[in-house]
Amino acid sequence: MRQHYRLEGLSCANCAAKFEKNIRELPEVKEVQLNFGASKLMVDGAASVEDLERAGAFDGIKVRQENEKAPTRIPFWKTGEAKSMFASLPFLIGGWLLLLQYGEEFPAAIGLFALSIVIGGHRLLRTGLVNLFKWEFDMKTLMTIAIIGAAIIGEWGEGAVVVFLFAISEVLERYSMDRARNSIRSLMEIAPQQATIIRNGLEEVTAVEDTKIGEVMLIRPGQKIPLDGKVKSGSSFVNQAAITGESVSVLKSAGDEVFAGTLNEEGAMEVEITKWAEDTTLAKIIHLVEEAQAEKAPSQAFIDRFAKYYTPAIMVIALLVAVIPPLLFGAVWTEWIYSGLAVLVVGCPCALVISTPVAIVTAIGHAAKKGVLIKGGVHLENAGNIRTVAFDKTGTLTEGKPAVTAVDSFSEMDENEILAYAAAIERYSQHPLAKAIVQKAKDLPAVYAENFQSKTGRGVQAVIDGELYWVGRVEAAQELADEVEQKMDSLRSQGQTIMLFGRGDEILGSIAAADTIREESKSIVQRLYEAGVKNTVMLTGDHRMSAAGIAQKLGITQVEAELLPEDKLQKIKELQNGKGKIAMVGDGINDAPALAIADVGIAMGGAGTDTALETADIAFMADDLHQLPSTIRLSRKTLKIIKQNVVFALGLKVLALLLIIPGWLTLWLAIFADMGATLLVVLNSLRLMKWK
Repeated sequence: MRQHYRLEGLSCANCAAKFEKNIRELPEVKEVQLNFGASKLMVDGAASVEDLERAGAFDGIKVRQENEKAPTRIPFWKTGEAKSMFASLPFLIGGWLLLLQYGEEFPAAIGLFALSIVIGGHRLLRTGLVNLFKWEFDMKTLMTIAIIGAAIIGEWGEGAVVVFLFAISEVLERYSMDRARNSIRSLMEIAPQQATIIRNGLEEVTAVEDTKIGEVMLIRPGQKIPLDGKVKSGSSFVNQAAITGESVSVLKSAGDEVFAGTLNEEGAMEVEITKWAEDTTLAKIIHLVEEAQAEKAPSQAFIDRFAKYYTPAIMVIALLVAVIPPLLFGAVWTEWIYSGLAVLVVGCPCALVISTPVAIVTAIGHAAKKGVLIKGGVHLENAGNIRTVAFDKTGTLTEGKPAVTAVDSFSEMDENEILAYAAAIERYSQHPLAKAIVQKAKDLPAVYAENFQSKTGRGVQAVIDGELYWVGRVEAAQELADEVEQKMDSLRSQGQTIMLFGRGDEILGSIAAADTIREESKSIVQRLYEAGVKNTVMLTGDHRMSAAGIAQKLGITQVEAELLPEDKLQKIKELQNGKGKIAMVGDGINDAPALAIADVGIAMGGAGTDTALETADIAFMADDLHQLPSTIRLSRKTLKIIKQNVVFALGLKVLALLLIIPGWLTLWLAIFADMGATLLVVLNSLRLMKWK
């Protein structure tokens, strides 16, 4: 039986790996998956919460059921670790005052240092000794060896300083990781846990888990919507920022979809529930973000492999530093053992191991709050390396709501007849151009069609009064009169799309339609170039001349027109061969194959569109192109911060290790370098929370 749990107190990547290993060794556990970024645990087996907490007792990890309410958060300075740290400080200060006055051998000074070590480091020493007996060498093991070694060679003061600085590092690291996880935690707390349901004409407040699809919720002004649904009656402006990132409220009335966690502002509404609590758009976002945070980015996987060899290498170096100078050159044993212990401390891999995941967790969680769903570290990294962006035209660069602009007859039928017959056929189609024709013909006498058929990428046909009529692409026609071709070229040069109308093999007329270019499209394309994108490509089924007219207005560098749906897939493959990393931007429905094969598939309008959430690597929950250059900038900033983190983590350690040569590397300086590297990495990553 699979159980999902939330974890409290999980702040160290090494500790997370050890916790997972301990759980895996429990006899009743078949499978375990630990998500460090989301602080979440999946266990397949009969292990109890008590069993799991015992497995994490070495780091004080607390376990609770996934649906159990989170405990009230206490300030980081009131945690057990912080209290021990503060309690040890007076003994540390007292010991140093006595040492400075009476010397290193003064028993009272040694006693105060020993008390400071025990009070501030009892958790560290207990875990480190257990690890040492199990021959497990992690950060706490290395620290324990260093502290015991310092005491043995008489450096009690420095041992106490190491314990105190390490405690500061642990407390601040835990606080920083909590800050990094705040984005996803705040998402989880958005939706109300109770809903007001109208049952038998009476209002009843019930837990969202106990509601049913089809029941009606009453949403009062100022209340958050507890579950996804459709407005049954009433209307109101709803703030959807929690889901889509849009700051402008949207008017919702009968028939409109609303999402859990959004805020009803003005009017009262009755909303029919359409999804269970665990299936709401918000729940899907949270689940996908947590899965994304668990997925290791390429850089993180590399760092993890590197760390496996790095720790043993540091231990070997520390041993060589401690024994070679005394053995080969007659140096003083205590001095070089001390230097070896300092190498152990400075070599702790904590900052290196955490350098990538903390940046990934922060970026993905914060982006989700802004309405951008990034489904994994690998996609975040790929987005940072995008060189070419390919756009689907309809619904992405344009509004996706074309309108008929002209109807021409090449036969005895007049324009209204052509429009009425075409609307009769297109009434069965879902294509945006079909809807434009039906809308234009709504006031004309109705014509009835039967035996409707759709020819993908070519057009549609149906039988009217016993004869076969069709509406289709110009490219499907064999030949056209010169004057007809010239008229069509004139319309196409203005960015209009032409459809032919015919009967059997005869062309009877044409219908021109134009889709409105989104106001922001031109500025977005320009911002992409400013963000470092080198090429932009439009992929469309439109005639080449129509597509070229729109591309020229927007500043798009390459046009691929007259494409069938399967052709878009092939074009993406061709672009991947010579244009670097490719992003494909579409609506997530017609463009699903192209989105899937692109290096980064980006779907527009993910809110309420399951296909977009499932198909794309990145989904913009609002139908907002502005999020595209911003997301690329976020990805590039994340990559930059990861590189900075690795440089900080390794650079500070290398610098500290170089101090061994003149003999300047002390234990307290070593722990300060290790602590400094860890805090620099975490604080540097938290800068991503300022992304807008």
